[in-house]
Amino acid sequence: MRAPRTTPRRYLPWIGIILTAFVAVPALFAPLIAPYDPFALAGPPLASPSRSHLMGTDSLGRDLFSAVVHGARTSLLVSICVAAPAALIGATVGLTAGFAGGWVDNVLMRITEFIQIIPRFFLAIVVLAIFGDGYRNLVIVLAISSWPVIGRAVRSQTLAVRDLAYVESARMVGARVPRIIVREILPSMWSILTVMTGLLLADVILIEASLSFLGLGDPNHASWGRLASDAQQYLRHAWWLAVFPGAAIVTAVVGVNLVVNDWRPEHSDVGS
Repeated sequence: MRAPRTTPRRYLPWIGIILTAFVAVPALFAPLIAPYDPFALAGPPLASPSRSHLMGTDSLGRDLFSAVVHGARTSLLVSICVAAPAALIGATVGLTAGFAGGWVDNVLMRITEFIQIIPRFFLAIVVLAIFGDGYRNLVIVLAISSWPVIGRAVRSQTLAVRDLAYVESARMVGARVPRIIVREILPSMWSILTVMTGLLLADVILIEASLSFLGLGDPNHASWGRLASDAQQYLRHAWWLAVFPGAAIVTAVVGVNLVVNDWRPEHSDVGS
């Protein structure tokens, strides 16, 4: 009898972990890994990759490797600062709506739908154009506008488990609603919360890079999007200026998606 063949799918999470580590480790230890200040003149302009400048230099002679490493820190920090409050708000709204039901559910879902139809990218452009291009404004607007998809997913899962036997048993023994939610319902949410938060992390990385590409990022911080934008006029003469920041964005997004995809429930009602 033949042994079952190993499917490539089982290796995808490990590939995702490796790709994510390529971004997370430099982000955490950027001051130690980067050989130069990302804004300091470190060599001749438009120098190709070499031992002294692993990814070459830009048009002003700044070290591209240092800029990419510090850009990883910027992307990671912004994405975490957006995903954490968005997950908290979404989980709170979803649990409340799904467990309470009735008019509470209707009101919260109408609010969720209203926020969900607002295009986040264009909302961020408007907010940054009016109130300034600092990352604080970006984090606030994205956190406020990104929780609905998590809230809907958590609500769907809450509706699926709130009438199960172990929840009913907790009600029958007199457990209070907060205790039922925290002890009985919330543990079943970790998988869906992990997946949705991970997808949001990848989404925010793309949004931040896109806004920086358009010139709406914080000019005081290194950003992959700004590096890619600066590379446009040198595409024919300095390929490294676009390739390395672009590869960093792809690595981060693909890595996070591969990791969280392994935690995706086999049968989920995320879209309901």
